[in-house]
Amino acid sequence: MTITNQTSLRADKRRGLQARWRGLRLFAAAALVGAALAGCTGEQFQKGYILPPNALEQIPIGASQDQVLIVMGTPSTVATLDGEVFYYISQRSERMVAFMNQKVVDQRVIAVYFDKNRRVRRLANYGLQDGKIFDFVSRTTPTSGQELTYLTYVFKVFGGK
Repeated sequence: MTITNQTSLRADKRRGLQARWRGLRLFAAAALVGAALAGCTGEQFQKGYILPPNALEQIPIGASQDQVLIVMGTPSTVATLDGEVFYYISQRSERMVAFMNQKVVDQRVIAVYFDKNRRVRRLANYGLQDGKIFDFVSRTTPTSGQELTYLTYVFKVFGGK
């Protein structure tokens, strides 16, 4: 073999190795980007009461309040306006990407109405279409009326009225 052929073979091997390294680096970069994006996939959140399977079928009309507590557990809230009512409230939301806002997908309010003898009078299962979306987390109650700012107080003090 001549020196020219040997130099040519070495150059070909070098180019082949460089091409392999380039391909390996490209694959590693793609795997790294894929792993980073996998961490940004959607999440689901469940807030409030989780309904046990077949729980509503275990509560017939006329069942006692104790039976409801055994099957369903402690209610989210109780109303005592016209007889007693147990409310079991839940909300399911999701977000498609980790840094985006949550979107409410499902909202349930299961209401168990009792008569004066503490027996089940009626069951109701309200969904997202039956009401408006409410925020479980904020723990604030919106009030009606005028919102006063700091400047309002300043004008009242210096305005004399």
